[in-house]
Amino acid sequence: MRTMKKINDRLLFNFLAFDKKNAADIMEAANGYVVPGIVSIDFETASEAAEKVAELHEITPIVSVGLGGGGDASLWRKVVDIALLSNPGHINQPFHTTSYTKGILDQAGSPQFVNALIVPSGKLGIVKLADGKEIELGYLLDIAVLLQMESIKVMPMQGLQHIDELVHIAKEAARRGIYGIEPAGGIHAGNIRELTAALLDTDIPFIMPHIFGNTIDSKTRRTIPEKVKEIIRNASH
Repeated sequence: MRTMKKINDRLLFNFLAFDKKNAADIMEAANGYVVPGIVSIDFETASEAAEKVAELHEITPIVSVGLGGGGDASLWRKVVDIALLSNPGHINQPFHTTSYTKGILDQAGSPQFVNALIVPSGKLGIVKLADGKEIELGYLLDIAVLLQMESIKVMPMQGLQHIDELVHIAKEAARRGIYGIEPAGGIHAGNIRELTAALLDTDIPFIMPHIFGNTIDSKTRRTIPEKVKEIIRNASH
Protein backbone atom coordinates (compact mmCIF):
# COMPACT_ATOMS: atom_id res chain seq x y z
CA MET A 1 0.00 0.00 0.00
CA ARG A 2 2.78 2.37 0.90
CA THR A 3 4.54 1.98 -2.45
CA MET A 4 1.48 2.25 -4.71
CA LYS A 5 1.11 5.27 -6.96
CA LYS A 6 -1.40 7.68 -5.42
CA ILE A 7 -3.10 10.97 -6.28
CA ASN A 8 -1.05 13.70 -4.59
CA ASP A 9 1.07 10.81 -3.25
CA ARG A 10 -1.69 10.20 -0.68
CA LEU A 11 -5.02 9.21 -2.20
CA LEU A 12 -6.34 5.83 -3.38
CA PHE A 13 -9.85 4.42 -3.74
CA ASN A 14 -11.40 1.06 -2.93
CA PHE A 15 -14.16 -0.30 -5.17
CA LEU A 16 -15.58 -3.82 -5.25
CA ALA A 17 -14.75 -5.92 -8.31
CA PHE A 18 -17.08 -8.67 -9.50
CA ASP A 19 -14.39 -10.44 -11.53
CA LYS A 20 -11.07 -9.90 -13.28
CA LYS A 21 -12.62 -8.01 -16.20
CA ASN A 22 -14.53 -5.71 -13.88
CA ALA A 23 -11.37 -5.05 -11.88
CA ALA A 24 -9.45 -4.21 -15.04
CA ASP A 25 -12.19 -1.82 -16.17
CA ILE A 26 -12.26 -0.14 -12.75
CA MET A 27 -8.50 0.28 -12.69
CA GLU A 28 -8.52 1.78 -16.17
CA ALA A 29 -11.34 4.17 -15.25
CA ALA A 30 -9.41 5.26 -12.15
CA ASN A 31 -6.08 5.66 -13.93
CA GLY A 32 -4.69 3.00 -11.62
CA TYR A 33 -5.55 4.85 -8.40
CA VAL A 34 -7.69 2.01 -7.07
CA VAL A 35 -7.48 -1.11 -4.94
CA PRO A 36 -10.13 -3.56 -6.20
CA GLY A 37 -11.84 -5.51 -3.48
CA ILE A 38 -14.23 -8.23 -2.41
CA VAL A 39 -16.23 -8.74 0.78
CA SER A 40 -16.24 -12.00 2.68
CA ILE A 41 -20.00 -12.14 3.05
CA ASP A 42 -20.40 -12.64 -0.72
CA PHE A 43 -18.76 -16.07 -0.51
CA GLU A 44 -19.93 -19.23 1.24
CA THR A 45 -16.41 -20.34 2.10
CA ALA A 46 -12.99 -18.79 2.54
CA SER A 47 -11.70 -21.05 -0.25
CA GLU A 48 -14.19 -19.61 -2.74
CA ALA A 49 -13.18 -16.07 -1.77
CA ALA A 50 -9.49 -16.98 -2.04
CA GLU A 51 -10.09 -18.19 -5.60
CA LYS A 52 -11.59 -14.80 -6.44
CA VAL A 53 -8.60 -13.03 -4.90
CA ALA A 54 -6.28 -15.19 -7.02
CA GLU A 55 -8.27 -14.20 -10.11
CA LEU A 56 -7.98 -10.50 -9.29
CA HIS A 57 -4.28 -10.92 -8.54
CA GLU A 58 -3.78 -11.72 -12.22
CA ILE A 59 -4.11 -8.00 -12.93
CA THR A 60 -3.33 -6.26 -9.64
CA PRO A 61 -0.80 -6.97 -6.86
CA ILE A 62 -3.09 -5.77 -4.06
CA VAL A 63 -6.67 -6.83 -3.43
CA SER A 64 -8.74 -5.61 -0.48
CA VAL A 65 -10.80 -8.14 1.46
CA GLY A 66 -13.61 -6.54 3.41
CA LEU A 67 -15.94 -7.88 6.06
CA GLY A 68 -19.26 -7.14 4.37
CA GLY A 69 -22.64 -6.80 6.00
CA GLY A 70 -22.02 -3.15 6.81
CA GLY A 71 -18.79 -3.94 8.62
CA ASP A 72 -20.08 -7.04 10.42
CA ALA A 73 -17.43 -7.66 13.09
CA SER A 74 -18.42 -11.33 13.41
CA LEU A 75 -16.85 -11.96 10.00
CA TRP A 76 -13.35 -11.04 11.15
CA ARG A 77 -12.09 -14.64 11.27
CA LYS A 78 -13.44 -15.43 7.81
CA VAL A 79 -11.42 -12.51 6.44
CA VAL A 80 -8.32 -13.84 8.20
CA ASP A 81 -8.90 -17.29 6.70
CA ILE A 82 -9.22 -15.73 3.22
CA ALA A 83 -6.00 -13.78 3.76
CA LEU A 84 -4.11 -16.89 4.88
CA LEU A 85 -5.18 -18.69 1.72
CA SER A 86 -4.64 -15.87 -0.77
CA ASN A 87 -2.27 -13.14 0.52
CA PRO A 88 -4.49 -10.32 -0.80
CA GLY A 89 -2.40 -7.40 0.46
CA HIS A 90 -5.09 -5.36 2.26
CA ILE A 91 -7.69 -6.60 4.72
CA ASN A 92 -10.38 -5.01 6.86
CA GLN A 93 -10.81 -5.81 10.55
CA PRO A 94 -12.75 -4.43 13.52
CA PHE A 95 -10.47 -2.49 15.84
CA HIS A 96 -10.41 -5.14 18.56
CA THR A 97 -9.04 -7.90 16.28
CA THR A 98 -6.59 -5.87 14.17
CA SER A 99 -3.43 -6.46 16.20
CA TYR A 100 -4.21 -10.14 16.77
CA THR A 101 -4.87 -10.57 13.05
CA LYS A 102 -1.58 -8.95 12.11
CA GLY A 103 0.18 -11.34 14.47
CA ILE A 104 -1.51 -14.38 12.91
CA LEU A 105 -0.60 -13.28 9.40
CA ASP A 106 2.96 -12.30 10.28
CA GLN A 107 3.54 -15.64 11.99
CA ALA A 108 2.18 -17.43 8.92
CA GLY A 109 4.62 -15.55 6.69
CA SER A 110 1.78 -13.62 5.05
CA PRO A 111 2.06 -10.02 6.30
CA GLN A 112 -0.80 -7.79 5.22
CA PHE A 113 -1.86 -4.15 5.48
CA VAL A 114 -4.64 -4.38 8.07
CA ASN A 115 -6.97 -1.51 8.94
CA ALA A 116 -8.86 -1.06 12.21
CA LEU A 117 -12.57 -0.32 11.95
CA ILE A 118 -14.22 2.14 14.33
CA VAL A 119 -17.67 3.73 14.26
CA PRO A 120 -18.37 7.47 14.50
CA SER A 121 -20.43 8.34 17.56
CA GLY A 122 -21.83 11.71 16.53
CA LYS A 123 -19.68 13.36 19.20
CA LEU A 124 -16.32 14.95 18.45
CA GLY A 125 -13.52 13.14 20.26
CA ILE A 126 -15.61 10.04 21.00
CA VAL A 127 -15.82 6.92 18.81
CA LYS A 128 -17.53 3.55 19.07
CA LEU A 129 -16.19 0.02 18.92
CA ALA A 130 -17.96 -2.88 17.20
CA ASP A 131 -19.98 -3.71 20.34
CA GLY A 132 -21.35 -0.18 20.46
CA LYS A 133 -19.32 0.91 23.47
CA GLU A 134 -17.99 4.45 23.32
CA ILE A 135 -14.34 5.28 23.90
CA GLU A 136 -12.35 8.50 24.01
CA LEU A 137 -10.57 8.99 20.69
CA GLY A 138 -7.18 9.90 22.09
CA TYR A 139 -7.14 6.80 24.27
CA LEU A 140 -8.10 4.58 21.36
CA LEU A 141 -5.43 6.05 19.09
CA ASP A 142 -2.78 5.67 21.78
CA ILE A 143 -3.68 1.98 21.90
CA ALA A 144 -3.52 1.84 18.10
CA VAL A 145 0.01 3.24 18.15
CA LEU A 146 1.10 0.88 20.92
CA LEU A 147 -0.21 -2.09 18.93
CA GLN A 148 1.34 -0.81 15.68
CA MET A 149 -1.92 -0.36 13.80
CA GLU A 150 -1.33 1.28 10.43
CA SER A 151 -4.71 2.64 9.35
CA ILE A 152 -8.06 3.60 10.88
CA LYS A 153 -11.25 2.78 8.99
CA VAL A 154 -14.24 4.98 9.88
CA MET A 155 -17.65 3.49 9.04
CA PRO A 156 -20.49 4.24 8.53
CA MET A 157 -19.81 7.81 7.45
CA GLN A 158 -23.36 8.33 6.13
CA GLY A 159 -21.95 10.58 3.46
CA LEU A 160 -20.77 13.82 5.03
CA GLN A 161 -22.80 13.46 8.23
CA HIS A 162 -19.67 12.68 10.26
CA ILE A 163 -17.14 14.73 8.27
CA ASP A 164 -16.07 16.83 11.27
CA GLU A 165 -15.44 13.70 13.31
CA LEU A 166 -13.54 12.11 10.42
CA VAL A 167 -11.25 15.10 10.02
CA HIS A 168 -10.63 15.18 13.77
CA ILE A 169 -9.77 11.47 13.77
CA ALA A 170 -7.40 11.97 10.82
CA LYS A 171 -5.64 14.89 12.49
CA GLU A 172 -5.21 13.07 15.79
CA ALA A 173 -4.08 9.88 14.05
CA ALA A 174 -1.52 11.77 11.97
CA ARG A 175 -0.23 13.56 15.06
CA ARG A 176 0.53 10.16 16.58
CA GLY A 177 2.24 8.82 13.47
CA ILE A 178 -0.58 6.58 12.22
CA TYR A 179 -0.28 6.17 8.46
CA GLY A 180 -3.82 5.98 7.08
CA ILE A 181 -7.50 6.88 7.25
CA GLU A 182 -10.19 4.92 5.38
CA PRO A 183 -13.73 6.38 5.39
CA ALA A 184 -16.67 4.30 4.17
CA GLY A 185 -20.43 4.58 3.88
CA GLY A 186 -22.57 6.84 1.71
CA ILE A 187 -19.65 8.23 -0.30
CA HIS A 188 -20.43 9.08 -3.92
CA ALA A 189 -19.60 11.44 -6.78
CA GLY A 190 -21.63 14.25 -5.23
CA ASN A 191 -19.70 14.40 -1.96
CA ILE A 192 -16.29 12.93 -2.74
CA ARG A 193 -14.68 16.28 -3.50
CA GLU A 194 -15.59 17.79 -0.13
CA LEU A 195 -14.57 14.64 1.73
CA THR A 196 -11.17 14.22 0.08
CA ALA A 197 -10.39 17.95 0.20
CA ALA A 198 -11.03 17.96 3.94
CA LEU A 199 -8.75 14.97 4.50
CA LEU A 200 -6.02 16.27 2.21
CA ASP A 201 -6.00 19.38 4.40
CA THR A 202 -4.82 17.22 7.32
CA ASP A 203 -1.38 15.65 7.70
CA ILE A 204 -2.55 12.06 7.40
CA PRO A 205 -0.20 10.43 4.85
CA PHE A 206 -2.63 7.92 3.32
CA ILE A 207 -6.33 8.29 2.45
CA MET A 208 -8.50 5.56 0.93
CA PRO A 209 -12.27 6.04 0.68
CA HIS A 210 -14.25 2.80 0.31
CA ILE A 211 -17.05 3.35 -2.20
CA PHE A 212 -19.60 0.63 -2.84
CA GLY A 213 -23.39 0.75 -3.13
CA ASN A 214 -24.18 3.51 -5.59
CA THR A 215 -21.39 2.51 -7.97
CA ILE A 216 -22.60 -1.10 -8.36
CA ASP A 217 -25.11 -2.21 -11.00
CA SER A 218 -27.84 -3.99 -9.03
CA LYS A 219 -28.52 -6.46 -11.86
CA THR A 220 -25.00 -7.43 -12.89
CA ARG A 221 -23.34 -6.77 -9.47
CA ARG A 222 -20.48 -5.13 -11.35
CA THR A 223 -18.99 -1.80 -10.36
CA ILE A 224 -19.76 0.71 -13.12
CA PRO A 225 -16.56 2.14 -14.66
CA GLU A 226 -18.24 5.40 -15.68
CA LYS A 227 -19.20 6.09 -12.06
CA VAL A 228 -15.66 5.29 -10.95
CA LYS A 229 -14.30 7.73 -13.53
CA GLU A 230 -16.68 10.45 -12.31
CA ILE A 231 -15.62 9.95 -8.70
CA ILE A 232 -11.93 10.07 -9.54
CA ARG A 233 -12.45 13.18 -11.66
CA ASN A 234 -14.39 14.96 -8.92
CA ALA A 235 -11.87 13.99 -6.24
CA SER A 236 -8.95 15.25 -8.33
CA HIS A 237 -10.26 18.81 -8.75
